[in-house]
Amino acid sequence: MNRIKFKNVLLISVFAFTVSAVSGQTKMPEELTTGTIQDQMNYVEDHTRIYDNYRAIREDIYQKLGRNVLDTITAEKNRVTELKNLTAALNSRTDSLNNMLATTRTELDQVTATKNKIRVLGLEINKAVYNTIMWILLGGLLLLGVIGFLIFKRNLVVLLRTEKDLKELKDEFAAYRQSSRIAREKVEMDLFRANQKLKGMV
Repeated sequence: MNRIKFKNVLLISVFAFTVSAVSGQTKMPEELTTGTIQDQMNYVEDHTRIYDNYRAIREDIYQKLGRNVLDTITAEKNRVTELKNLTAALNSRTDSLNNMLATTRTELDQVTATKNKIRVLGLEINKAVYNTIMWILLGGLLLLGVIGFLIFKRNLVVLLRTEKDLKELKDEFAAYRQSSRIAREKVEMDLFRANQKLKGMV
């Protein structure tokens, strides 16, 4: 009895091994190795039969389809993760660029606001007002220079005229001294002669 059981078990084992070897050697359809998931689903749908609302599908095809679907889902998840990381990096870069743009706009506004201003002694003065003040000061200095030059020229003319008048006055005074000396000497001589005559008469 045991021998019969052993033979049956041996036959069943050989049969199962043969079936598994045959099924293991069954060629996998090309659609399941190269096609997209949609192509694989279409292939399974076209090459399987429905029995009592159940679809009969080969186990190796079912396993391969399941692995392919899981691989595709994993690849898509990885792609989604990469895209999220890329989006986060791009958002960070966009924020950085927006900050730089805001800073640049602020600096541009400051430059535009101070474009027509100049800092003098710590005070911001409009360039037009500064130019007006500088031209007024320059004009005032030129006017003072012209007035100073005219006063100097007038004083020089007065000085030259005074020197000329002084020289004439000195010459006149010298001539007067000379004539008064001659007149005094003449008076003295006349007086001396008159004295001499008086002495001679006495």
